Amino acid sequence: LLVGTLDVVLDSSARVAPYRILYQTPDSLVYWTIACGGSRKEVTEHWEWLEQNLLQTLSIFENENDITTFVRGKIQGIIAEYNKINDVKEDDDTEKFKEVIVKFHRLFGMPEEEKLVNYYSCSYWKGKVPRQGWMYLSINHLCFSSFLMGREAKLVIRWVDITQLEKNATLLLPDVIKVNTRSSEHFFSVFLNINETFKLMEQLANIAMRQLLDNEGFEQDRSLPKLKKKSPKKVSALKRDLDARAKSERYRALFRLPKDEKLDGHTDCTLWTPFNKMHILGQMFVSTNYICFTSKEENLCSLIIPLREVSVKWKSMF
Repeated sequence: LLVGTLDVVLDSSARVAPYRILYQTPDSLVYWTIACGGSRKEVTEHWEWLEQNLLQTLSIFENENDITTFVRGKIQGIIAEYNKINDVKEDDDTEKFKEVIVKFHRLFGMPEEEKLVNYYSCSYWKGKVPRQGWMYLSINHLCFSSFLMGREAKLVIRWVDITQLEKNATLLLPDVIKVNTRSSEHFFSVFLNINETFKLMEQLANIAMRQLLDNEGFEQDRSLPKLKKKSPKKVSALKRDLDARAKSERYRALFRLPKDEKLDGHTDCTLWTPFNKMHILGQMFVSTNYICFTSKEENLCSLIIPLREVSVKWKSMF
């Protein structure tokens, strides 16, 4: 655990973009990130643009507050104009997660279209020696990176090359994820939440297999409702998308619905059954074309109502 903690500390500085341009006035403790880049050349180009288009204008202002307001408004306007011209859609990812995405693409040389879903702290067993680092799970790859005491270890595995995923327990390590490919075995342990990690790994491996069989690429669902600004953002927008897909898949399998049926939500409720005059405890599911119910007690009651057959609905108080 000490080694893992040290590695996390050493790695924390690398989770942000390696080059940044910051704005700060002499009397302020707050600074603003104006630009960032993955290389010195890239951030130098940003600086040269600022010199030519922004710095000379600042001399006309008399106080720091006006300068700060102008700089922030100018940069935000540039970003908004760029997004409008390039049709960039706003996402729900946090700034920290965006920085991790930059690091992921830089570490493993991934193309921009390779989407990172989530990342987890864990140990990778290389021989008999564990290396604490970070596991990155993207749409097409499982990646691991560790940098400790000047030694770097990297691992990149395509989901389509994985033949088996297992979650095991041993005497020395209670929780281990074993990844088998056609030619090798890989072991990961010391997860903060092994069940969440393993569940996502299984889902991504299954998606990769379906894409391979159907010869189709992955497209993110843009119809998901956006998070409110005050809502805590603990997962990426893409992870929310995959979680919603998994819930819809379980819903379709439970009620044997068409493969394009999307679950909107579910809630606990009771169903009045006239044939035996009882209230049955269960869950109601609402989707694009159906309202469904299943009882808590297995095989007691199941109901599917197509919305096209619903003529009226009302709320009653009992």
